[in-house]
Amino acid sequence: MYPLIAIRELVANALVHQDFFETGTSPMIEIYKDRIEIVNPGKSLVEAERFIDHMPRSRNEDLASFMRQIKICEERGSGIDKVIKSVEAYQLPAPKFEVNEDFTKVTLYSYKKLQDMDRDDKIRACYQHCVLRYVSNDPMNNSSLRNRFNIKEKNYSIASRIISETVKQGLIKVTSDKTSKKYITYVPFWAK
Repeated sequence: MYPLIAIRELVANALVHQDFFETGTSPMIEIYKDRIEIVNPGKSLVEAERFIDHMPRSRNEDLASFMRQIKICEERGSGIDKVIKSVEAYQLPAPKFEVNEDFTKVTLYSYKKLQDMDRDDKIRACYQHCVLRYVSNDPMNNSSLRNRFNIKEKNYSIASRIISETVKQGLIKVTSDKTSKKYITYVPFWAK
C-alpha cells in the first residue's frame, strides 16, 4: 500500500533528525488503517515547506554518517524528494509535514481517489508536485499536475481549479506569460 522507499526515508529522517535533548520521548511510528504517522522529538531545523528542496542539515551528524555507511541514507538531502516521487508514482495523497516546538511529524496517507481527497490534500499535493518539478528544472504545468493526479486531458479544468486554489494560498506562482491556462508554468512561492 505504501512505497517502501518512502517509509525507509521517513524513518531514517526521524532517527537522524531527532533532538536527543528532548527528554522522555523518542521517535515513534504509529500505523492506522488509513495512514502512517512518524514523529521525532525536536523542532525541525528546516521549515516544513522547504523539506523537499533544502540543503541537508543534520542535528546528529555522527548518526547520519553511520547510516550512510550502512547504506540506509545518503546524506545528500534527497530523501524527501524520493518520498514525494514515490508517493506520486503510487497515486497517494501528498504526505503532510508538521513542525511544532517539541516535535516534527510526517503523515503518509493510504490511497484515496481524487474525488475523495479534501481541499487541503489537493493543495498540498499540488505544492509538493510543483517543488519536485522545480528542483528537477522542469516547471509544473496543467499537464504535469494531471499526470500526478491521473486526470484525463479532457478534464484539464479539474487540474486548473487545484492550481488556482494553490496559487490563492500563496504556495505557488505563475512563471510564464502564456495565455492559455493549459500551457502556463508554475514555481513554488519562494523561487526567484
